[in-house]
Amino acid sequence: MKRTGNLICRIADPDNLRSAFWKAKKRKADKPNVKAFSNDLDNQLLQLRNGILSGHVSVGNYSFFTIHDPKKRMICAADFSERVLHHAIMNVCHSIFEKYQIYHSYASRKGKGTYAAIEQAKRNQRQYPCYIKMDIRKYFDSIDHSVLLAMLQQRIKDKVLLDIFRKIINSYSIQPAKGLPIGSLTSQYFANHYLGKADHYAKEKLQVPAYVRYMDDMVLWGDNKKQLNEKGEAFRDFIIRELDLAFKTSYMNKTSRGLPFCGYTIYPEKILLNGRSKKRFIKKMKTYQKKVELNLWNQKDYQTHILPLLAFAKKANTFGLRKTVIKKMDQPG
Repeated sequence: MKRTGNLICRIADPDNLRSAFWKAKKRKADKPNVKAFSNDLDNQLLQLRNGILSGHVSVGNYSFFTIHDPKKRMICAADFSERVLHHAIMNVCHSIFEKYQIYHSYASRKGKGTYAAIEQAKRNQRQYPCYIKMDIRKYFDSIDHSVLLAMLQQRIKDKVLLDIFRKIINSYSIQPAKGLPIGSLTSQYFANHYLGKADHYAKEKLQVPAYVRYMDDMVLWGDNKKQLNEKGEAFRDFIIRELDLAFKTSYMNKTSRGLPFCGYTIYPEKILLNGRSKKRFIKKMKTYQKKVELNLWNQKDYQTHILPLLAFAKKANTFGLRKTVIKKMDQPG
């Protein structure tokens, strides 16, 4: 396996740092810490450059907040300087992480995403009679620091960069030497890379006929129930043994009975919103309408939020649901 080196100078390049700044600033320009960084931009980028080259970067200055959509999660926001650092690193290292991904890994990747995963899952539902669905219990909280660092060392030989990765990874933990912060750019890459090892095992060693992963949601399809079950057991054992993870759900079913995946239930010939997604859709539609009525949002704010919500619903067979919800919203009182 060929490792990549000579990365740190490219990461610290002034043009790369300036590009990282603009990416980190996107949709956050009005925040006080972003304004302060922007007003002292040349000096801030010079300090960051010197820190990267020496490996003495400041990391782990997180602020925490909780979201409840679609489920309760604690989000960790790094300070702005560290977000610039993360973008600078991934501007250069993106291709290294990307090369390790198999085609049917869909989370946090350009040209992939939820809808591409849904479409592939639907194709597999049409082609195969049975599937095994798995997902990891508290995935981000369970990622083992030492296992992750060993995986990074297999791809990268730049010592200074590996030391920076070690500092970022060790700056957060839920239990000793375990856990990545949800909300960090580097965490998205690390988490996707961590289960990449399982992807390769499924396709190259087990030769599973069809496979899709969206972060820690994994589905294996097959023609033969007995053979698929054997491959599923080997896959689970590998993840437990090699990645030190525990499963939240793991079950086999017929494709004709539907696959719960990414907020939908996918059948061979149709896609439906699952119960939770349907409730979220109705609640959000009402909430967004109310914010406009109370003048908390203008029409631009409303469109920014409503269009992706409608796109999510339209991916499923929801014409009747959307028509009913919109009709009720148009009624006075």
